Amino acid sequence: MEPRVVDNRESGRFEILVDGEVAGFAEYKRSGSTVSFTHTVIESSFEGRGLGSILARGALDATRNERSSVLPFCPFIRGYIQRHPDYADLVAADQRTRFQLETPHPRSRNSGSVETDQPDGHRPGRR
Repeated sequence: MEPRVVDNRESGRFEILVDGEVAGFAEYKRSGSTVSFTHTVIESSFEGRGLGSILARGALDATRNERSSVLPFCPFIRGYIQRHPDYADLVAADQRTRFQLETPHPRSRNSGSVETDQPDGHRPGRR
């Protein structure tokens, strides 16, 4: 079964589900139309499958679809945006320097492909 990313608003986190089991999550706090990502975890039994990247992409895509902005306090989410600058536009222009982000590039038609890489030095936490 394909991993699925869901927004668990009651818990304040996006979760990645594998065969119905929570394999990891990206915690956030909402303030108006801004989503502040604070911490990302992939359960140790699910590591090494690229689920952190799938989770980051799913959470950022959902945030984009809501027309919300992002503050990537979580090093993993920030690292994902740094490696995938198509998402930098989610961070307000006056906040990008704070998070060491480049000016975004126009989104390519292939931006929906699955990425399995991990940002260097920024692995999600484990349990």
